[in-house]
Amino acid sequence: MRIVETTDLHVHVQPYDYYADRPTDRYGLARTATLIEAARAEAANTLVVDNGDFLQGNPMGDYIAFERGLKGGDLHPVIRAMNTLGFDAATLGNHDFNYGLGFLETCLAGAEFPVVLANVVKSHGAAPRADRALFRPYVILERALIDGAGRRQPIRIGVIGFVPPQIVTWDYRHLQGRAKTRDIIETAEAWVPEMKEVGADIILALCHSGIGPAAHVAGMENAAVPLGRVAGIDALLTGHSHLLFPAPGFTGFAGVDPVAGTISGKPAVMAGFWGGHIGLIDLLLERDAGTWQVRAHQSAVRPLAPPPDAPPPDTPPPDAASPDTPPPDAASEGAGAARVIEGVAKDHAGTLRYIRRAVGRTPQPLHSYFALVADNPSVRIVAEAQGRYVARHLAGTDLAGLPVLSAAAAFKTGGRGGPDNYTDVAAGALSLGNVADLYLFPNTICAVRVTGAQLRDWLDRAAGVFQRIAAGARDAPLLNPDFPGYNFDVIHGLTYEIDPGQPARFDEGGALIRPDASRIRNLRHMGAPVAPDQEFIVAANNYRAAGGGAFPGALGDTLVFEGPDTIREVLVRSLADPDFPGPQATPTWRFSPMPGTTALFDTSPKAGAHLPRLTAICPGLRVEHAGAGLGGFARYRIHL
Repeated sequence: MRIVETTDLHVHVQPYDYYADRPTDRYGLARTATLIEAARAEAANTLVVDNGDFLQGNPMGDYIAFERGLKGGDLHPVIRAMNTLGFDAATLGNHDFNYGLGFLETCLAGAEFPVVLANVVKSHGAAPRADRALFRPYVILERALIDGAGRRQPIRIGVIGFVPPQIVTWDYRHLQGRAKTRDIIETAEAWVPEMKEVGADIILALCHSGIGPAAHVAGMENAAVPLGRVAGIDALLTGHSHLLFPAPGFTGFAGVDPVAGTISGKPAVMAGFWGGHIGLIDLLLERDAGTWQVRAHQSAVRPLAPPPDAPPPDTPPPDAASPDTPPPDAASEGAGAARVIEGVAKDHAGTLRYIRRAVGRTPQPLHSYFALVADNPSVRIVAEAQGRYVARHLAGTDLAGLPVLSAAAAFKTGGRGGPDNYTDVAAGALSLGNVADLYLFPNTICAVRVTGAQLRDWLDRAAGVFQRIAAGARDAPLLNPDFPGYNFDVIHGLTYEIDPGQPARFDEGGALIRPDASRIRNLRHMGAPVAPDQEFIVAANNYRAAGGGAFPGALGDTLVFEGPDTIREVLVRSLADPDFPGPQATPTWRFSPMPGTTALFDTSPKAGAHLPRLTAICPGLRVEHAGAGLGGFARYRIHL
């Protein structure tokens, strides 16, 4: 039996880059359909499953949620596409809750396949099996396998789903009082035995959770390795972290064999994101005395290959002035791809009209090519809009006398998304699509009250994006590949230096590992040193304000303001305000000088065109091109 996985589709149905407003051959479920069809043709017995995060993540998702709306009986385009391709089952990811439970439930009502999720419930009972269910925790699929002799053999396949329990923090606004979560392992150990009791021959775990530590810690976000040890689970379909498994990057992980494709000895797979890959698990099953056993297995990921007539990545958008640009041609794809593209053509056209709507102007380009090495206008414009919004809403309250700062980070900084995964907005008119490019997620605006000591910890946590660099080193690697770029918060309204010559205070997971260490130097507000007990208001998104990203200090305990608006809405209103100054030229942060020391980092080849302006607005910054990087990136040298 072959199991085909998609994961982290994030509404990428059409092979179209809505941020750049042009077709793409690198992702999209319509393109993935060809891989799915080929995988089915190669195996007599196939099951197709999705591992969650399919409802949110690109402008089509926002168009459906905020503009077009979804009423009872409507089909969400990604659900329509999954129905068209005949998915057998799915689970939910953390981002599927971003638009609220009502929207989610309306979407799922149109699914022609079961959606399972065991560890999110309405209320807790004495044990997981006594909880008041919000979704069905598992399903038993009745199937008939064609055996080696061509005979039909009945099999009952159990499918159970899991999501990081942190969703009640990340989407507190939507889930407060409406949903509770349980630890993934605790939940699995309760429900898997019942699945066996009701007759499941084999059990597949759809685990929207990454491959992390082997030791189980209650409430852990990335629980795939301990989940693999739960008796009765036969295969793991993982996701959430947008990585590929099996792959060499997991070499050395306890309990993980990237060559055999196993996690805790169980066959496993993770299929990247956006439909750019499918995951395949092939199980050799044998029936003995009425019982099915897994006798052998093989796991692999399979990438999309561009069709011969695909447009090159830099092809300009077709007639960007027309809202009725036809969907990408599917002539070179299979029948499934054509049906998917045809099925969502109206939603695609509506999304194009949505993203092309003008909302303001910018006098300078806004890009994230150098956002991890210097003060960045694409981050600053978001921070300034957040800060102005919070200051206005706190005026006249007892918090009005506290200085308002603003924390923001670039979401698109290359990494796993490749050399095109950067914000790039040209100077001139700004469209709604540009705003979505500047701010990818539908986070809401919040504010926290913090001390100077907490600010320093916040910035030290963010500074974990940098490797430690020895004084005098030549061309040392600058960036920590295990640290997500979206956790590199810059707090505007301060000035400070980051010293990469010092050890990191926190590890990649946010744990304090060196209490005496700090990379933050010359932390100042309005030119004066920040005192540890000095108090500030910091505007931030609801994810960070609730403690998302494992930032220190339990920021959720210091929440003083929750706005009703998304940060995109805040940004759109700011851009329409003639008094909004836009990103200012005064840098917030810089590296502490390390004479005679250089470091290397990778960014997009398109970054070079913006290098002269970067050095003009960041006095003393020395960055130069240093050749080609790996995977299509360009390499740059920074003189520290």
